[in-house]
Amino acid sequence: MSADRPWGKAVVIGGSYAGLVTARVLADFFAEVVLVERDAVDEDTGVHPGAPQGYHAHAMLAKGGEILERLFPGLREELKGAGAPVFDYGEGIDFLLPVGFAPRQRTGVRIQTFTRDELERRLRRKVLALPEVTLLPSTHCTGLTRGPGGRVSGVTCRAQDAEPLELAADLVVDASGRSSSLPDWLGGMGIAVPPKRTVKAKVTYTSMNFDRPDESHPDHPDFYLAYQMLFAPRVPRAGVLLAVERNRWTCSLFGFQDQPPTDDEGYLAFAESLHNPRLAQHLGGRTGQETIHRYTNADNQWRPYHTVRDWPDRLVAVGDAVCVFNPVYGQGLTVAAMEAELLQGMLARCAGSGRLDGLAAGFQKKVGRLVLGPWTLSTNSDLMWNPERQPPAARFAHWYNTRLFHVAVKDAAVWARFVRVVNMLSSPALLFHPVVALKVLTAATAGRRTPN
Repeated sequence: MSADRPWGKAVVIGGSYAGLVTARVLADFFAEVVLVERDAVDEDTGVHPGAPQGYHAHAMLAKGGEILERLFPGLREELKGAGAPVFDYGEGIDFLLPVGFAPRQRTGVRIQTFTRDELERRLRRKVLALPEVTLLPSTHCTGLTRGPGGRVSGVTCRAQDAEPLELAADLVVDASGRSSSLPDWLGGMGIAVPPKRTVKAKVTYTSMNFDRPDESHPDHPDFYLAYQMLFAPRVPRAGVLLAVERNRWTCSLFGFQDQPPTDDEGYLAFAESLHNPRLAQHLGGRTGQETIHRYTNADNQWRPYHTVRDWPDRLVAVGDAVCVFNPVYGQGLTVAAMEAELLQGMLARCAGSGRLDGLAAGFQKKVGRLVLGPWTLSTNSDLMWNPERQPPAARFAHWYNTRLFHVAVKDAAVWARFVRVVNMLSSPALLFHPVVALKVLTAATAGRRTPN
């Protein structure tokens, strides 16, 4: 320990994306950060073997991109140098809303598209290069240990064909994803965890990467991302085509209770059934492709740790270990980055006193508030597929969004506000500003007066 790093050791359970960004933050405050990873990963591993959604389309929301750039300066340029484009959300996206195409005008919101594989490999290399970080691959975490006052004092784990190992720690972070054993471990400590909240999405994703023309090629398109969004109940098929590193496209097709095929002919036919022709156009012209992947477990799941009254000290949970979102909304990477930034700020405030007591429970409560917004957005949309379970709040949000889209396709300023909200740069309250609400209500009144 030193004045710069007031605490000795932190243990992070899980070495996927959330574990990596959290380890990066911890390395500023702890003399040693140990990543306990159950799979055989190293600095050259890309997408984590335990992330089934990792092979599907990923675009970092603007908020997440800003945080990653602060944690890993120069990352955006590195990815850009590998061919991952950076572009304005309005100018570079051919976005088909349920009522028409969004304006192709500048919004001031810049995003970057890449594969999860490329992003995670570069993050893993950067984190493992930090002198404070140690990786224990092929090591399974089996439980928590407790110290004075019931606080968590470390973890027990076991590597393949090795004796059980106990790691003492000043802070333990569960970043082990949706398969986390933390509820069972807490139960074994006599701590009751409320049931997990689940909202089923019933959406299947089928994805592939294939070749993309170089920007100097005459057939290079005027967009970096083409998208048709799912929208209950009228748009049960959707898809996205986005430019990624090394002159490739990633294409992900989505179906509500309708699985996009994995054979070439069926895959193309599904893309041709969409109303944004850009996907099928470029998919049909491909000259090479990679393996097709399917993902069906797209449910929203939230473990409400923020409501646990006797949450133990020195233990925090982040990422999918807390909340899993339907990937179609692209929130997971950004939320995990926001949680890492939240932890960074709380640790900085504790560093002066050197005291960690009380941090863990406060952090989980703040994570609960942080997650609420994206959870509400995701689940309100997914609940509208179920006619028997549509809470008033979800019905109102659906009604408002439908009218908002009618305005946005004709009003670039309203579209720019929507873009800021979906990129988590602004609060959803921005869409209820009187200027916007009046336009939405006017459009709704006009719609009622229009004869069918």
